[in-house]
Amino acid sequence: MSLFLGAWECGLSEATGQLAGQFVALTRSLLDSGSVGDVLERVVYATREIVPGADLVSVTLRSEDGAFHTPVETDQVASDLDQLQYRFGEGACVEAARPAGPAMAASDDLGEDPRWPRFGPAAAALGFRSLVSTALLPEATSPQLSGALNVYSRRPRGIPQQDRDVLLLLATHASLAVATTQAVTKGELREAQLREALDSRDAIGQAKGILMARRGVSPEEAFDLLRRTSQELNVKLREVAESVTASLD
Repeated sequence: MSLFLGAWECGLSEATGQLAGQFVALTRSLLDSGSVGDVLERVVYATREIVPGADLVSVTLRSEDGAFHTPVETDQVASDLDQLQYRFGEGACVEAARPAGPAMAASDDLGEDPRWPRFGPAAAALGFRSLVSTALLPEATSPQLSGALNVYSRRPRGIPQQDRDVLLLLATHASLAVATTQAVTKGELREAQLREALDSRDAIGQAKGILMARRGVSPEEAFDLLRRTSQELNVKLREVAESVTASLD
């Protein structure tokens, strides 16, 4: 008995260590991701690799108008299964993706599940019997966009409890990575917009100075000349200013 327990504990420790290593690798890859789409793509393929019963994986996102869509999936069939839930308004992914929905929605046998009388039989007809959807955390600021990480299995009870616990961790990783990526993207966008605004101001200021010196006009008259030229040529004011400064070269 003690030998059996020792072997079991050794196997459990080895499996736990392997899983921990996979999560470390996933975390590193998510931190290296450059966009929200890249983050989600890495999450779905990591989920398919980490969760033994995962035959298909997809992500559901809910837009500002409340509509659901599938931006990333491991196979087109996963998107088709998601679309069935969106159309019928029933199923694990639409429940978990709602901001007030459960942290997790699941079915061990879609063909026999009375909760989803239209989606369940349709999914079973396509050869998929189990589904687990784990909520992606909504954004902290309004509008609170939300979503779900969806895992489909061809087997009844194909996603046992221990794998659902792993899915909760994966969904948390995905949520944090998406939030971080969005924050970085917004920050970079604001920085780029600020740089562009400063560059535009500098270019316009230089052009005004040139016109004032060449034509003996006031700052207001120089700016008005730039503005009218921009409107007549249908060219951005900054481009007109840069053309003026380039004429000195």
